[in-house]
Amino acid sequence: MRRSEEFFQLILGALFLMGFAHQPFLAWGNSQAFVGTYGINYGRIADNIPSPDEVVTLLRAAKIRNVRIYDFNHSVLQAFSGTGLDLVVGLPNGYLNDMNASQDHAMTWVKENVQAFLPNTRIRGIAIGNEVLGGGDRELWTVLFGAAKNIYNAVKELKLDDVVQITTAHSQAVFVNSYPPSSCKFSSNIAQYMKPLLEFFQEVGSPFCLNAYPFLAYMSDPSNIDINYALFQPTQGIYDQKTNLHYDNMLDAQIDAAYAALEDAGYKKMEVIVTETGWASRGDSNEAAANVSNARTYNYNLRKRLAKRKGTPLRPKNIVKAYIFALFNEYLKTGPTSERNFGLFKADGSIAYDIGFRGLQSSSATVRIRLKDLQVRLLFGSDAFVLLAASAITLILLRS
Repeated sequence: MRRSEEFFQLILGALFLMGFAHQPFLAWGNSQAFVGTYGINYGRIADNIPSPDEVVTLLRAAKIRNVRIYDFNHSVLQAFSGTGLDLVVGLPNGYLNDMNASQDHAMTWVKENVQAFLPNTRIRGIAIGNEVLGGGDRELWTVLFGAAKNIYNAVKELKLDDVVQITTAHSQAVFVNSYPPSSCKFSSNIAQYMKPLLEFFQEVGSPFCLNAYPFLAYMSDPSNIDINYALFQPTQGIYDQKTNLHYDNMLDAQIDAAYAALEDAGYKKMEVIVTETGWASRGDSNEAAANVSNARTYNYNLRKRLAKRKGTPLRPKNIVKAYIFALFNEYLKTGPTSERNFGLFKADGSIAYDIGFRGLQSSSATVRIRLKDLQVRLLFGSDAFVLLAASAITLILLRS
């Protein structure tokens, strides 16, 4: 075979590997922060969990595209480069005062921790703090809005606002009277801080992010809550007389409670996205509901519910989207045992229980997965074609 023919065949093979038939995925603008309905939180409060590169392999094998992290660790951002996975990075609570006080510092942070990794790392959102309003540090309540606005202004000035969405996640502590769902309102003690935040998010097109845990609700009142209702199991459910709506699971009710509070505050059209939900697989002696059976039931049924791509009783056209908490058990977390056992996977990368995912394995199957991951990295990497062409030329020269 002549060298020119050999070179041409190698280039064709390189193009096939890169998957150029899927060129639209390389588009830069107009991206959504959440694609589909299922995502996961990748927490790392442990020193025995798989490396970020192995995590990418695990996520791709599980076909989980939407990922949230709670910081902006550069080794993680680099590992996600060229993978096609969509990432939301976190600005931890400890940075809020500084970001609120200085627009220049906000700009520097965005340049160093977001812009520097785009477009190869598909950063699609920045989560400003976590569960700030209603939390124990009231000083942070006063700076959350300013921090969010300064980060957004930096993103907009860098012309990244059509790619990177600004949000903040809230716990149930921001609500009062969430049962029945239609009675829910924002707590009066956080209203003055919530109002400008909601106004701002409405202006920039951001959703309301909710950390919703039927597990915690059930644990707080097990004698009056049917566990089947919390686990998506067959149950009588509840009936909301004001809206004439029936709820057969608690997560839908918690989401609709948030919609009711938003409507009461004047933000009826704002979308609610669940940024955390899950069930612990192990707990202390007073946490009987935290066990493998319940965790598997909740997460398996939740996965099925999300796959239906349907809304809630109050907002049937708003498809429910949720990030599962969490990817791994994190044994360095403080608090009750349940806090360290929300993972779908154990620290060694094996599954904590079976809901249809496969864990990391030291087998030929894992080798095939990593080769496929390499293929995707090549597809999304901006210098992939040049590297492959150079490799082809090198091979030809070596054979001559």
